[in-house]
Amino acid sequence: MIKRTLGAIADMCGGTLTDDRFAEIAIAGVTKDSRDVQPGQLYIPLAGYNFDGHDFASNALDSGAAALIWQSNRQIPDELADEPLLLVDDPLTALQRLAASYREELNLKVVGITGSNGKTTTKDMVASVLSGMFRVHKTEGNLNNHIGLPITVLQLDETIDVVVLEMGMSGFGEIELLAGIAKPDIVVITNIGDAHLLQLGSREGIAKAKLEIVSGLRDGGLLLFNGDEPLLHTGVKNLQLPGSIHIQTFGLQANNDWKAVHVKVDAISSAFNVEGIESFASLSLPVPGHHNVSNALAAIAVGRALGIPAAKIREGFEGLRLTGMRIEPVRAYNGAMLLNDAYNANPTAVRAAVDLVAQLSGYRRKWLVLGDMLELGAQDAELHADIGDYITPHKADRVLTYGALSRHTASAASKSFEKKPGAAEEIGAKTDPSSAQTEAAVVAFEDKEELIECLRASLSPEDLVLVKGSRSMRMEEIVHALQRV
Repeated sequence: MIKRTLGAIADMCGGTLTDDRFAEIAIAGVTKDSRDVQPGQLYIPLAGYNFDGHDFASNALDSGAAALIWQSNRQIPDELADEPLLLVDDPLTALQRLAASYREELNLKVVGITGSNGKTTTKDMVASVLSGMFRVHKTEGNLNNHIGLPITVLQLDETIDVVVLEMGMSGFGEIELLAGIAKPDIVVITNIGDAHLLQLGSREGIAKAKLEIVSGLRDGGLLLFNGDEPLLHTGVKNLQLPGSIHIQTFGLQANNDWKAVHVKVDAISSAFNVEGIESFASLSLPVPGHHNVSNALAAIAVGRALGIPAAKIREGFEGLRLTGMRIEPVRAYNGAMLLNDAYNANPTAVRAAVDLVAQLSGYRRKWLVLGDMLELGAQDAELHADIGDYITPHKADRVLTYGALSRHTASAASKSFEKKPGAAEEIGAKTDPSSAQTEAAVVAFEDKEELIECLRASLSPEDLVLVKGSRSMRMEEIVHALQRV
């Protein structure tokens, strides 16, 4: 964590002390939550829609905060008049400036990762590959935005060799801000999907926003992007990068610098060879899916750029542990295989999940349990229907949907399944699921408990079930219910 005097921190973030006698106060770390204050930390009061951190400043001091940031245009309460305060124009901007300054003082490498899908998985893979030789820190949880990334940087101690930073966004300018703070040595763009169409308008807009990460790339840095995505090729060509920047592509297509061949997947793992800039034979991942093989190629490229030998890369993959609910294999109450991919969803990610299920064999029946995909804008009904069109009887045996938007998925999917009574049913609040045609190929539900009951009544120990939906749909509740005896 950052350890500096309050005076040094004032210089780093552009603030002013209320009294010079506070300049030598030792600060060890920062926090924005008065409930989590550790002794010696600097409390930074951020404001949200329904709260203002300034209201909890006294609580932070009572919990051991060594000093407070305070917005300069706010009156200082009498009870804080003699406390060590650092005045700034805006606490959030001060947090970001402090993180940017601290990053410049650290002697480490920064890997920045963005993309519509696969950011977190790729982050986990990169960190695992690098951990065999370096002290590595990575973004935890969802700390990948304009608040979380600066806090992650300020959590670093000065013995860290490499930090792997995930960068998320919902609009233009956000990735540029994060890249300006992180100043990465290597950047990875995993893909361009459909997430945030509501805010960015088109996939071209999404590509433009993701490519903002290059704005912070250091001289001599490495840009790695998914070469299977034409929009990224076009976007990179339009960037007019300086000659000192190195560019490499990764992906499943033959024209990439790092490409996977002889890919084999099952429900819990993937195996592949690598060709291109370097060759690797018989690599394996403890996670399934061609899309995860593509993510692994990015991790290999990062590892080799930082000097990780092939043997350590293999060890990194063998010890890989992914952040939860990203194609997490678990067993149902009766032994059926469940793939918990419930962390989030957008059309590109759902199609990848459908493809994964299609690639798997050896199961009596394969189920797709899909919830609504959110933040897709005016095209949301059409995009859900497109997923339904993408699902065929060759890819899955049963399709269950949950949510108002997913009714469009069910309706479209039913057209390609066997035409018979009950091929597609909608279970409403007044329907008794015990009397529903549970063997229908496609069923749309409005009630999650009814979906669970219907699935439990039909699930065989030899079945496979993949569960996916947007975060707010809480599709993991279906997985948890199927695990209970």
